[in-house]
Order: sequence, then structure tokens, then C-alpha cells
Amino acid sequence: METKEKKKFNKRAFISAAMLVVVILLAYSGIENHKLQFDTFTTQKHFWMSVHNMSAFLFTVFVMLHIKYNWRSLFGYTKKIKELKISKEAVLAIVLVVFIVGLISSHAFLVRRILKEQRAFDNDFYDYYDLI
Repeated sequence: METKEKKKFNKRAFISAAMLVVVILLAYSGIENHKLQFDTFTTQKHFWMSVHNMSAFLFTVFVMLHIKYNWRSLFGYTKKIKELKISKEAVLAIVLVVFIVGLISSHAFLVRRILKEQRAFDNDFYDYYDLI
């Protein structure tokens, strides 16, 4: 009769899987919050804000645990950083990500200006009709 040896709980695998689940929740709840940004404080908005905040907290905790359990390898990577040469692909990836994020997030400045102009137009419009 064969006896199965009980496998030890793999903390590193658990933390990596938890980080993956939490970062997916974090991203999805962020999208939902973005969709609901102009709504009043509804139950749905409160729910997604709570999911996002708790996901951010858990992600921070799991990242710290990930660093703790992988400290030796992370420290080994930092020793090799002096020899590290950044490839063309890495530079292109960094530039592309920064450009795309900057381009997409810059709409916040335009929206504010558009809303200001729209309010000014609305005020002028209603002031005109109040005179009539």
C-alpha cells in the first residue's frame, strides 16, 4: 500500500495567486468606478468604491508578503542591476506605456474645460431667456 505524502502549503504560490485575483478585482472595480463617476452616491457606486478600496488594501498587503517571501531572489536581482543593460524592447515598452497612459488620462483636463464652458453657456442661455 502506497502512502501519499502530504504536500506542504506553498505560501509563495498562494500569495502570487492572491495578488493576481486582487489585481484583476482592482482593475475591474476601477473601471466600474470610472463609469459611475458622475452618479450621485448610489448603493452601486458605494459597492464598487468599497471593492476598489479593499482590493487596493489587500494588494498592498500581498505585495509586502510577496517581497518578504521572495526577498532573497529580489535582493539577488538588485545585485545584478549594475550589469543590467536595458534592451531596446524594454525602453520602447516603457515609452509606449507612459505615452498611452498620459494620453488617455489627459482627458481629465479637457473634460474640466468643456464642463466649465458648458456651464458658462448654460448660464448665458438661461439668463437670456429670463430677460424675455
